[in-house]
Amino acid sequence: MGWLGLDDTDTVKEGCTTFSLHLFLNHLPPHIEVGELRLVRLWPFAHNRTRGNAAVAVELKTNDEKELLNLLNLYWEQTLQPLVGKIDQTTDHQRQQTPTDPGMVWYSSIPDRSNFYLDAVRREVRFDEAPTPTHSWGGGGRIGAAAAVVWPKRNLTWEAIAWRFESRWNTTKRMVCEQAITTVTGMKGMFLTRNPRSQHSLISPRGTCPVLFGVRGRTPEITTAAAKVLVEGPGTEDVLGWRVFATNQASDDHLERSIIGTVESVEVLARGTTVITTEHGQWIAFAESGDVKLMAQGLVNGDQIEAFGLFAEANVLHIEKLRTVQKAPTRWRPKCSVCQRTMKSMGQDQGVRCPVCKQRQTQAWIVSQPENHDGAWVQPPPDARRHLARPIEWLDEPMDAA
Repeated sequence: MGWLGLDDTDTVKEGCTTFSLHLFLNHLPPHIEVGELRLVRLWPFAHNRTRGNAAVAVELKTNDEKELLNLLNLYWEQTLQPLVGKIDQTTDHQRQQTPTDPGMVWYSSIPDRSNFYLDAVRREVRFDEAPTPTHSWGGGGRIGAAAAVVWPKRNLTWEAIAWRFESRWNTTKRMVCEQAITTVTGMKGMFLTRNPRSQHSLISPRGTCPVLFGVRGRTPEITTAAAKVLVEGPGTEDVLGWRVFATNQASDDHLERSIIGTVESVEVLARGTTVITTEHGQWIAFAESGDVKLMAQGLVNGDQIEAFGLFAEANVLHIEKLRTVQKAPTRWRPKCSVCQRTMKSMGQDQGVRCPVCKQRQTQAWIVSQPENHDGAWVQPPPDARRHLARPIEWLDEPMDAA
């Protein structure tokens, strides 16, 4: 018994690491038992990340490890090694594309103690930082492959992924039954199936690849049931196959802790992207972040705020969740007790004077200290969140291990 990990077999426009694993499992002899499948999202800013930044792993049970390693060698040489160095041209300037560098690892047993998964989901890592596998193949993809194997399965969710026939891979149009999507959206325990504002489906990718849909749930049972509803929907195209993966999606594993800071300035850029300057550097609420952006735009100097997010570079935080901890005090000029007109400053430390009757007063400002403010968290809309982002509705739930 052992674990196989796999990563980096796709490009921006084609291929899919989950499908690569599915093909291999389909060709295993029946006496090799397939156990749990894993899909693990990793560090979002990894330099050589794949399209979905996800690696996969599977538990395989066999009494003949040598036979399995021979099968893995053959699969690597015939199917995965030819993918090395592939690259797609893309017009998306925000998505840097690097050549594919597939990797595969085999662990006869999972190391008892390893911080490698948390390192791989929170920063750039190297393969030599991973626990040494029993055997490995390929290049950079071994990093994600190893991380998927040693994932400790905290805060796990589930995703059922269905793949379409190869004749459909070159089109971005996917036929998934709308009635079935509506049914799945209403099933307790499913999440991120539709955008509640636009009602657009969130289960199908937009690009050209083998995946027809990926539907997410909080238990394997409800996720499996949802996949069956979708596959059997009268408006769903034929599927080549589907499988259910345990995942670290919606776990917030990529975040160590929140940060509290005081607003020093707020700048609104093109399309509404908002930059908040605090003592910890610049905090960015992007144009697509919805309520996060709107809250950021309403802040004033002196407000105390708390955020979850990632430092994409030194002192630049990409906000994923935001709340106001304490509003800054407000102040205003007093009114003249005779004329009821707002008094004007006579200069620094010289008090104020009524512009009409010229009555003077030493108190230049009336200051109001806000009451204790424990503001609610806000988050981006579903279609603008990271796969790893835990919904704010789940923040008070216990973070138990599987």
